[in-house]
Amino acid sequence: MNIQQLEYVVALDTHRHFVTAATHCHVTQPTLSMQVQNLEKELDVLLFDRKRSPMEPTP
Repeated sequence: MNIQQLEYVVALDTHRHFVTAATHCHVTQPTLSMQVQNLEKELDVLLFDRKRSPMEPTP
């Protein structure tokens, strides 16, 4: 886990959209997605429900 991944999670929670969060963080959407997925794997927990629109954090 690193601070950048945590910043991406906060941006996703704030914006609820991968492209908007990536733009806010000045990275590409694939970069943001990959880092969030890496964090989820490391923590062994799903942080966001990607099936909903807008995306929501899991309980």
